[in-house]
Amino acid sequence: MTVLQPIVQPIVQPLVQPLVQPLVQPLVIAAAGADATSLVQSVDWLAIAPVVITAAVGLLVLVLDLFVPERRKPLLGWISVAGLAAATATLLPLRAGDRTTFCLTGPGTADPAACSYAADHFALVVQFLVLGGALVTALLSVTAVREARMPAGEYWFLLLSSAAGAALLPASRDLATLIVALEVASLPAFALVGMRRGDRLSSEAALKFFLSSVTATAVSLMGVSFVYAATGSLHLTQVADRLGHVPGQLDTLAMAGVALTLVGFAFKTAAVPFHFWVPDTYVGAPLPVAGYLSVIGKAVGFTGLILVTVIAFPAYSDVWGPALAVLAALTMTLGNAAALRQSADRPGGAVRLLAWSSVGQAGYLLVPIAAAAYAGRDQIGSTVAYALMYAAVNLGAFAVAALVARTKPLHRLSDYRGLYAESPLAALAMAFFLLCLAGLPPGIIGLFAKVTVFRSAVDAGLGWLAVVMAVNVVVALYYYLRWTALLFRTPDGDAAQEGVREGAQEGAQPRTGTPWPVTAAIVLTAATALVLSGAPQLVLRFATGSLFPL
Repeated sequence: MTVLQPIVQPIVQPLVQPLVQPLVQPLVIAAAGADATSLVQSVDWLAIAPVVITAAVGLLVLVLDLFVPERRKPLLGWISVAGLAAATATLLPLRAGDRTTFCLTGPGTADPAACSYAADHFALVVQFLVLGGALVTALLSVTAVREARMPAGEYWFLLLSSAAGAALLPASRDLATLIVALEVASLPAFALVGMRRGDRLSSEAALKFFLSSVTATAVSLMGVSFVYAATGSLHLTQVADRLGHVPGQLDTLAMAGVALTLVGFAFKTAAVPFHFWVPDTYVGAPLPVAGYLSVIGKAVGFTGLILVTVIAFPAYSDVWGPALAVLAALTMTLGNAAALRQSADRPGGAVRLLAWSSVGQAGYLLVPIAAAAYAGRDQIGSTVAYALMYAAVNLGAFAVAALVARTKPLHRLSDYRGLYAESPLAALAMAFFLLCLAGLPPGIIGLFAKVTVFRSAVDAGLGWLAVVMAVNVVVALYYYLRWTALLFRTPDGDAAQEGVREGAQEGAQPRTGTPWPVTAAIVLTAATALVLSGAPQLVLRFATGSLFPL
């Protein structure tokens, strides 16, 4: 090498130096400067602990599945339950103050305070909803996975992966992380819906869910690319600042980007006209997964909508405000109208009614977000408060449905006739959940949440939307009260035996006994709803940050 160096160096150096110098020189200057900004990220592990723990337990379960014998597979479920409980517990030390990590660093950074992850009060409240809802889903799944003979390792890994993505989304503060979190929450859900092997309805539901979701995501990615082209940034705070000063020739591009970005999140919320996947997906999915999608899936969508509209796109509130108001009116109207048409004797009718009910409830949840375009971001607390109430009572309704399905596996509304005579506590719990969803006493928390949403529309000057909501609340009373009345009617023994025979013919085998994890899920959700009905102001204070100031 020493002999060849005088010959090679004069030839190679002129070719390499122009390529290498522009890349190396900034690093040399930064390293040599005494006050140079460090390019090394300092990760706040406590801030990201809820997401990391959930994901790590998911990987642990997947690996353990290779070594745990078949008869010990239920252990994987309990490890998952413990992991979700631990992830939820790590939210407590984060109450002390806002924490951020993965922030922009380095010389020439336009906004060094821009961060990709923020553990502020909004993020913590939604993470509590997501992880708490996933915990209840895990309790319901412990029995379902074993009895339906679903692959345990894959099921728990997918559930925890989806929960990790859902927990990441509310803390995301740039569009790239937001889209990644949305997909991490969604992709495992496709597989969860189709987890029942050999079930035609399950496979069909998974395929429909997958195709529609992928299309919506592609549209959102195009919108994000348009926003980036118009602003030159993906961080929400920087996007908000630069959208207010977009050059005239880029205004149309920015407006199209804003509209397209909202499509993916509107799909997740099941807002009309992006709702068509909901009824078939809920009916085809395992019942715990349907409950998970109805609560955590919606939390993901509404959180994304809030972040991109209120934080990133306030400059275009005149575009998304009226659009969301119209979507809210259409969603609640179509959801409640379809729920009215559900037949009591149709197989799957109970789950289908809950699916259409969730579409109607999505319309109510959209109202405060639309109101924020007119009256400021303070209206968002109403959506968060309503989501907390809805999560508790809707998961409770699915828990009771899972209990009833053990003896009447066709999920018909008529299967609930006379439930009070067979299982008084389960009937009372179901009646309480339905009355909460309807907004009637003793479900005070449901009434409180609806009044809060109604007030946000009035305060924003959306009187017409408040009227539409009031009409829809009255319409919804019919199918909620009809289901409640069925619980206390005289049982029809002949119809029940016929339903069991039909279920056996279709491969749905009835089971006896009440598993204690299902009972625990019902008790947990009912106790939460009862406490909140006794002190409904706690929800709004918690949602708006006045109870736990951060």
